[in-house]
Amino acid sequence: MLDTAPETQEPTAFDRGNIAILALVSVVQLMVIIDASIVNVALPTIKTALHFSQVDLQWIINAYTLIFAGFLLLGGRAADLLGRRSVLMAGLALFTGASLACGLSQSSIVLEVARGIQGLGGAIISPAALSILLVTFAEGAARNRALAVWGAVAGGGSAVGVILGGLLTQGPGWRWIFFVNVPIGILAVLAAPRILPESHGEDRSRSYDLPGAVTVTLALVLLVDAMVGTTTYGWGAARTIGELIGAALLLGIFVAIEGRFAAHPLVPLRIFRSRTLTGANVVALLLGLALFAVFYFLSLYMQQVLGFSPLQTGFGYLPITMGFIVVAGVASSLVGRIGAKWLLVIGMLVTAAAFLLLARLPDHGSYALDILPAFIVLPLGAGLAFLSVTNAAVAGVEPRDAGLASALLNTSQQTGGAVGLGLLATIAASRTNGVLAGNPQAGLAHALVAGFHLAFLVAGGIAAAAALVALLTISRTVGRVAPIRRPVPPTPRLPEARPVTARPAPRANALAAC
Repeated sequence: MLDTAPETQEPTAFDRGNIAILALVSVVQLMVIIDASIVNVALPTIKTALHFSQVDLQWIINAYTLIFAGFLLLGGRAADLLGRRSVLMAGLALFTGASLACGLSQSSIVLEVARGIQGLGGAIISPAALSILLVTFAEGAARNRALAVWGAVAGGGSAVGVILGGLLTQGPGWRWIFFVNVPIGILAVLAAPRILPESHGEDRSRSYDLPGAVTVTLALVLLVDAMVGTTTYGWGAARTIGELIGAALLLGIFVAIEGRFAAHPLVPLRIFRSRTLTGANVVALLLGLALFAVFYFLSLYMQQVLGFSPLQTGFGYLPITMGFIVVAGVASSLVGRIGAKWLLVIGMLVTAAAFLLLARLPDHGSYALDILPAFIVLPLGAGLAFLSVTNAAVAGVEPRDAGLASALLNTSQQTGGAVGLGLLATIAASRTNGVLAGNPQAGLAHALVAGFHLAFLVAGGIAAAAALVALLTISRTVGRVAPIRRPVPPTPRLPEARPVTARPAPRANALAAC
């Protein structure tokens, strides 16, 4: 694997087939990203309709997150071995069927199980879709443009999910937040054989490294479950500590299996020889840790503090979505000129600045004066960060490792999001409880805002740390496209003038001259 780019890169034009491939994989990825956030606005309605307890309600989110994060690496390996198109279609069928089951659920347990199956479908879809994009577009200008679209989907999908969730919950009802996936999934499954060529990794051994797959999946499930459970049980609970220790032990066993015992490892450790890839995954982990919980806190702020309805809350995120679209339109040319490294550093610093703006939200705030400025700044930074970190995480990856690199990036982001939600929600809740205990007359709104402030400050520090990691690890050449050196046509040479020599005068003229 290389961290360097060629000196010159010919731009690859987007032909009609490549545009169709990009459109299809972006749509299915958007469907997966939206489903992680579309449920948030509908939770109070679902709680009443299916008689959820307050403790069990969080499992509508956690069941999806746990399975999704836990099976991403296995999904990426399956895509490389069995064929990326085939695995994508299988994941779409599973995701679509589970979405239908979610919408038809008549009890809490059925909805939780169906959400877990949805997460498994998403874990199969996501790495397969990104690896198809990587093998379709070669490194350079064409891949930069494709990854700009992918970055907009990854960054703006959560905001789109909140908007769509508000519209559907107050419109046809909460069940339609799941039903909306069904026609999209069916159309995508039917279109895939017509649009997507089949591709495989070079390793056709069909070995799945079962011990490695089991240990890393259990480790990720334990880690994410420990994080999301801290809001209920706390960090000092025996359950939380036990799960964290178990996750650490399983990850250690997984590294030993991959490095010494597996003939065809699920995650060959050689891939981490690239400092850029390793650093990009660390940044992706920190980005997910800092950013994904922000939508959760802002939804609570707008609904519980400002009194917004679900529909108003959804439309409140519209500037973020529009901002990601604008950034996607200009970022691909920027990364080609200055490289992914500096865009990633700048993006994380701007994201940190947006968190600092959010840390100043007042108890009785105004959307236009207090929220909107941060909603304008946040997508500018996060949009650059998502594009750049994706570019760096797949830079120089060989085609045989496309699924693996895609799965590693998705795993880093999703694990970071789950860990961040647990960590920042615990920090915010602790601060809120402390304010209420110290001054009961302060009111719940004031205590909630105080907790949000501390969570946003911590998120800003995490974003600044991610900028430092990017500065120290990402190669300067990643994503850069050297200008085309076109040959200068030679200047036409004029025929050389021949010297004029005087002819000797005829003899008669000479005599006459005498």
